Amino acid sequence: MILSASGWRKVFAESGDGEDSSPNIGSTNKALCALIGQTFADFIISRTGKSSPIVAVGMDTRPTGKEIIDIILRVLIANKLTIRYIGIAAAPEIMAYARGLDGFLYVSASHNPIGHNGIKFGLNDGGVLPGNTISKLARNFTAKCEQEDAEEYALNIVNQCPEGELNLVYTLSDQYKKEALWTYEDFIRTVITGTQNIKEQDLVFDTIRKGLSERPLSVVCDMNGSSRTLSIDKRFIPGCGIDFLPFNNEAGHIAHAIIPEPENLVHCADVMQDLRRDGNEDVLLGYMPDCDGDRGNIVYWDYNVDLARTIPAQTVFALSVLAESAFDIWKQEYLPRHSLLWKASTKYRKKAVVVNCPTSMRIDEICKVFGIEVFRAEVGEANVVNLAREKRVTGYEVRILGEGSNGGNITYPSSVRDPVATLFAIAKLLLIRDSKNEDGTITKGLFHIWCDKSGNDLGYREDFTLSDIIKTLPAYTTTGVSEQRAILNVQTEDKGRLKELFQVIFESEWEIHREEMEAIYEIYSYQAVLTNGTKEVSGALNWNNGNGGLKIKFFDAEERPVAFIWMRPSGTEPVFRVMCDVKTGEEVAERTLLRWETSMIRKADAASSADGSSQSSPMEEVDPTQVIDDEEEL
Repeated sequence: MILSASGWRKVFAESGDGEDSSPNIGSTNKALCALIGQTFADFIISRTGKSSPIVAVGMDTRPTGKEIIDIILRVLIANKLTIRYIGIAAAPEIMAYARGLDGFLYVSASHNPIGHNGIKFGLNDGGVLPGNTISKLARNFTAKCEQEDAEEYALNIVNQCPEGELNLVYTLSDQYKKEALWTYEDFIRTVITGTQNIKEQDLVFDTIRKGLSERPLSVVCDMNGSSRTLSIDKRFIPGCGIDFLPFNNEAGHIAHAIIPEPENLVHCADVMQDLRRDGNEDVLLGYMPDCDGDRGNIVYWDYNVDLARTIPAQTVFALSVLAESAFDIWKQEYLPRHSLLWKASTKYRKKAVVVNCPTSMRIDEICKVFGIEVFRAEVGEANVVNLAREKRVTGYEVRILGEGSNGGNITYPSSVRDPVATLFAIAKLLLIRDSKNEDGTITKGLFHIWCDKSGNDLGYREDFTLSDIIKTLPAYTTTGVSEQRAILNVQTEDKGRLKELFQVIFESEWEIHREEMEAIYEIYSYQAVLTNGTKEVSGALNWNNGNGGLKIKFFDAEERPVAFIWMRPSGTEPVFRVMCDVKTGEEVAERTLLRWETSMIRKADAASSADGSSQSSPMEEVDPTQVIDDEEEL
């Protein structure tokens, strides 16, 4: 079982086949579920100091979920916890609901194949438990598993649950599910508008509806049988005036692979094209969530080629940052004219965007336009969320954060990615346009604000489309996380030692290729950047930071950053994740630098074998669809 902050997961199908859609988990997995439930019960009672803390419990739509949840409910009830069981729910939904309780337990394996499943834990801060807390739970769970009578102990806990109390939990499930949906819907309104004031929220949504009256928008959603089939999407999105067109929308009917990467977004693109062909010219956006409904990458209608196309993950995040940054400026101009309650004091606060280490440098350029600082954490949603919290304590306003390498975004006050927040960030870009005020002045729309501030006056036109907006983004070429060349198999177990050897090889090859780098790529210098948890160290002299992230940042003759290569060992598989980011969008440069990085890692791995710190075996590229990894890293 993988034990990470993103969830504890394994193949729960009794057959051991990760692609098995059977609901049966077998006796051993039932015992594991009981011990997981007991570990969480011990934690939440100790953490809250309550004898009967109130926790939300839910699951995604995987077939093994019902057996897992039944065992866990029995254990939690046996420990006297007060249960709010909401059945099938999206991850952002249960996390929003738990803000008013003591915590939550959620059964899901996120994007992993159908035979996998797992458990996520959290308190009432809107996100999963941080890594240091999860590691303590993992030690307690492991200790329970290592007891000689572990299975007998697990069965005994399960049998202590009164059947009448279990039946009552199931009976009340519909009631609590309705509460969760209303709570989530109220919360997502705050996320989208950036204000808790109901009147100001209404002003923002009225502006969106006005934009829709002039430019109708239809959104296609490939639900793929996910938890979002029973979440707020079908009611909330049409309630805002957007035509919502879901398919594969039967809960549990998982029609194809779960991970929302380009190879699976094609189904959404195909439906968009069919609808356009049939005359629905308002179909402009689409999305596909993963099974737990926190990821949701985007498809759009590209007027340049008259085709539905996927938006790369880094571009989705860039658009979200652009949208929310411009939206903040728009609110300072628009809301005071319409709301006497609006407080504009936030415009004078320091602003920041928090991202993970491999997020493209296009974010730095976008943020510079808006006068926003960028801070980076190690890969992992929990790391990014925790760094944002640290920055808020020191006086920064952090409206948006996330992992650009994965797409999507986390918009405050949320602490988890949400496809509805991503969808509305892009919708605001398209729908909040220039408006004429009563005094004859013009309040510029979001895209117009961006074009003005970025000095891209020629990029703006009144009838712009999303294709026009994407054209104005800083041009970068970035390795995609799902590409085969982005995942390497290494034999060296000591990843810090591997980085030490990589450093020696890099410094040697840098001297050999220095003139070539200057002449061909205009790269004149470099700097090593290390990330561990929420800490980033620039200019590191020793590159051994264990399992953290390592980035080599390249600069031109004017000491401006123009590219980087990045690597990080997986914590759960013998692989290295690598990528490259190059300014100006030159694909040849990106591929060449990535190949160079890969070749140096190969040499370091071979050198490690020679000095006895690993088994000697050639490095090879790995099919990412076969890698069982944690969500933070994927």
